[in-house]
Amino acid sequence: MAPGKTKRLTIAIDTGGTFTDCAYRDGGRIEVLKLPSTPDDPGRAILEGVAQIVARVGATEIEVRHGTTVATNALLERKGARVAFVTTEGFEDTLAIGRQARPSLYDWNVHRPAPLAEFCFGVAERVSADGMALRVPSKNVLAELRRRVKESGADSVAVSLLFSFAHPEHEGMVAEALRPLGLPLSLSHQILPEFREYERAATVTLNAYLAPKMQGYLGGLEKELAARGGGQIEGNGLPPFDQNVEQQVLRLRSPRRPPLRMTERMGHGAALKIMQSSGGILSAQAAVREPVRTILSGPAGGVIGALSVARKAEIARVLSFDMGGTSTDVALLHTTREPATSIEGEVAGVPVRVPMLDIHTAGAGGGSLARIDEAGALQVGPQSAGADPGPACYGRGEGATVTDANLVLGRLHPEHFLGGAMRLDAERARRAVENVRCVARGFGSVEAAAEGIVRVANVRMESALRRVSVERGFDPRDFALLAFGGAGPLHACALASALGMRQVVIPAAPGALSALGILDADLRREFSRTVMVEPGSKKIAGVFRELEAEARTVFRAEGLRPVLARSADLRYRGQGFELRVDWDEGAVARFHRLHAQAYGYADPMRRVEIVTLRVQAVVRGLKPRTHAKSRRRGDGRAARIGAHRVFENGGWRRAAVYERSRMEAGDRIAGPAVVVELSATMYLALGWTATVDGFGNLVLVRAAHAKTKTGGRR
Repeated sequence: MAPGKTKRLTIAIDTGGTFTDCAYRDGGRIEVLKLPSTPDDPGRAILEGVAQIVARVGATEIEVRHGTTVATNALLERKGARVAFVTTEGFEDTLAIGRQARPSLYDWNVHRPAPLAEFCFGVAERVSADGMALRVPSKNVLAELRRRVKESGADSVAVSLLFSFAHPEHEGMVAEALRPLGLPLSLSHQILPEFREYERAATVTLNAYLAPKMQGYLGGLEKELAARGGGQIEGNGLPPFDQNVEQQVLRLRSPRRPPLRMTERMGHGAALKIMQSSGGILSAQAAVREPVRTILSGPAGGVIGALSVARKAEIARVLSFDMGGTSTDVALLHTTREPATSIEGEVAGVPVRVPMLDIHTAGAGGGSLARIDEAGALQVGPQSAGADPGPACYGRGEGATVTDANLVLGRLHPEHFLGGAMRLDAERARRAVENVRCVARGFGSVEAAAEGIVRVANVRMESALRRVSVERGFDPRDFALLAFGGAGPLHACALASALGMRQVVIPAAPGALSALGILDADLRREFSRTVMVEPGSKKIAGVFRELEAEARTVFRAEGLRPVLARSADLRYRGQGFELRVDWDEGAVARFHRLHAQAYGYADPMRRVEIVTLRVQAVVRGLKPRTHAKSRRRGDGRAARIGAHRVFENGGWRRAAVYERSRMEAGDRIAGPAVVVELSATMYLALGWTATVDGFGNLVLVRAAHAKTKTGGRR
């Protein structure tokens, strides 16, 4: 690079339970770097990855896009802030009472998680349901509230007054009174100006619970990124990956850290961006203010990446299957539409009423631990070995994991893990599985025990896939299974067979697809307000204009002009739940059709009520154009690097081992086979064939369907 010349670079980083994946474009190529995660301080792996990439590329200005699990882990582990919950006097027990819905109607031993707020305070104020101020909080009341919050020792404050979405002025007065305390303030009329007091209060409290931790994490990460540049790098010599993806394992050889300039505005804005649960990118400053929007940050990147792959390959409908080290995330996607979002999510028993991609998570991953329960049954997960100590085959762990079981079965090759950069300890894995077999009943061999571990994990993941398809009226046989994540390609054939699916797609660099999705995600925010009016109300146009003005103001601060889209939550008057529809002159008719699809009936003569109006603001990122490579018939012989033994259906079989980076478009191979690469290993089961398409995807079909048109194609 010429002296003084500015080179800008965007790096996407997905922090997982076992590995941290980095993806970036350099000269039109997508390159991937994979590092072990550092659970005690996730930022360490991120900083090391950025340093290596910057030194290699020679960038002087960078934008880091980050899919983070910090907020999720803080909630799951209950390691958030001490929160003071402030609400209208008389409603201090809102969080404790919650809703009376029971997950199991006749279970007397149901235990609800304790409220996140440690302190609850009431304010003498009142607003009517239509937004009229009935009682304004006095200066003395607010001064007393400030004193009590200060003496409580709270780290953060959540303010959720009754009907504040209709009259936010009282929350503004409370905020002004508490601001001198210097604590993070989460206000419901800013975060969730919608009705349903419990869900609103719970969401705002969760935001306050996460705010100090995210402020410290992102603030520290931003400062460190500004101070670091990289080091000297060497690669492992792997050949370039097909379809513009080059996979390399990089190692930092010296601590040299030249200064790196963080740009105030680059591409979409500030240097540090965060992936949010709705599938869009959020500025770091916004993520600090509203960390509740990052609860599904990492999985959302996988969904966006899966959608991009499916669209390029012209596959109309897919079930995305993202199996990582700790958990598996699945979603149902139609490539002709934007991915579905929901505002009725729940994480660890806490309502999260902000837009989230419709993702279902199962507690089964490559690091999930196998154990025998008190009844003598084999269980797998949700406990995980994580990155430290990791699976037994990594050399430090003792417990048997799904990864260890796959190694015992030969579906992982000990010499070709992470592109050969890491050798797996097959004997240690075998001993760990043998320990499970000794406690269990009915396993005649260590291989049978390993096969049992994999099957139990598969059942949990199959249940998740059925949850987003069969239980919602969709036949999985009409979809292709798009499998990715570090462990997804190992289990894809078995899950597709169990669901009767005819086609599986393994994308290029499957273990880093979440990072690639983050790299291509758009900047996205949603603005909403509860209105409770009929479709013909004159109030609708005014509220939409106000929401659009708010959206433009937020994006104008970053020098951006968003594309705005209107939608509304509608229901029949008297119902308790709504359906979201795009807002135009045909919205009501569309609502009737959606109601019939969702519930089996519709009543066009019944009065319709608009509950909430929404405006989605999107700034589209520049997507590089990709063209399919021409295909020629091949058998993958040039990519074959050896033979291996695999255990399947109770016996050992001979399988070929292929290096994926050497496979060409049009190559076709038959199972059983093991396909190795940097980011993941694929196991091609007996009776399946795999063909490389023009975009570098491996398209798998069962032998019985190899000559038929697949149901997932347009």
